[in-house]
Amino acid sequence: MDFGLTDEHHAIVDSVRTFVERELYPFEDEVERLDEVPADLANAIRAKAISAGIYAANMPADIGGGGLDAVGLALVERELGRASYALQMLVARPSNILCACNEEQASKYLLPTVLGERHDCLAMTEPGAGSDVRSMRTRAVHVDGGWVINGTKHFISHADMADFVVLFAVTGTEDSPRGPRNLISAFLVDMGTPGFTLNRGASCVSHRGYHQCELVFDDCHVGDDQLLGQEGRGLELMDQWLGASRLTVAANCVGRAQRVLDKALDWSAAREQFGQTIGKFQGIGFQLADLAVAVEAAELLTLRAAWRFEAGEMTAQDAAMAKLFASETLGRVTDTAIQVFGGTGLMSDAPIERWWRDARVERIWDGTSEIQRLIISRSLLRPREYLA
Repeated sequence: MDFGLTDEHHAIVDSVRTFVERELYPFEDEVERLDEVPADLANAIRAKAISAGIYAANMPADIGGGGLDAVGLALVERELGRASYALQMLVARPSNILCACNEEQASKYLLPTVLGERHDCLAMTEPGAGSDVRSMRTRAVHVDGGWVINGTKHFISHADMADFVVLFAVTGTEDSPRGPRNLISAFLVDMGTPGFTLNRGASCVSHRGYHQCELVFDDCHVGDDQLLGQEGRGLELMDQWLGASRLTVAANCVGRAQRVLDKALDWSAAREQFGQTIGKFQGIGFQLADLAVAVEAAELLTLRAAWRFEAGEMTAQDAAMAKLFASETLGRVTDTAIQVFGGTGLMSDAPIERWWRDARVERIWDGTSEIQRLIISRSLLRPREYLA
């Protein structure tokens, strides 16, 4: 593995960091206060991101995307991760699942999404099916000319800003050594389709302005042409997305952790107590040193996984390690920053408490820390035939 970045990579970092600092940072307090991104602001940010050439950076260049390699994309995610989630997600990175679109679907869903004309969201999680995806109960039954969908999804991020949903639903069962198990398929479902209702979910402590929603399907009919990929092969599409998604979370966490650490360092170098700056006290200085090591290690794990992804060698363990360590490092950094800032850190007019709250969800979505540890432990033990 070559740890050196190319000139192109350095240029990408400079470009995205400049965009984040100029176009996103100034609006973070407003979004926090309103718990939403005003429509005119959202449209302006998208337009500027498209103009800057950083919109849809994860999609292939031959369909209008940025065409970045995996390392370049991890660097983009690291820089975007510094900013408020509600704002940085406007610099869209459409789901790579859409690359499974056939020619007709591509013209209606994939290409307009890459161009910023339409916006997608993914719907997997249900009230009774989180980490155990196969236990989902939303079901699609085949009828003449299409499918009838019934069920409920929740915790669906930014569905209120989407034009269509990539929906996962049960379409049958198959035998397995452990008995029958659900077959999952993916569908493209437009907002406003009869029988499909979107409800705003409860307020979340993390990432204000970036909402989670409930999707209810009550005899919702979609055509055969809205099946994405092959029937019963939805989990394969999902797995392709999850690896990339976990790298995204890891890189976002690294960027945010570095921003928080920088703030804690600035404070420790300026705040004086007992005749000296607090960073000179070992109780503070050693904690900062440990955090710097952890952030560096999280970044290296993330870039290593990205490098392996680009080489076609990334395993589920690689992505899980990066996501686990980076998200838990961010939690540690934000919690320590609160301690370093003392009472000031808990005040709502300071960004520290916001970053602390925002960090909490990173250990839950896209696979909890426990799920990541399960993936890692099974990967370690499987060659030793410990697991049946």
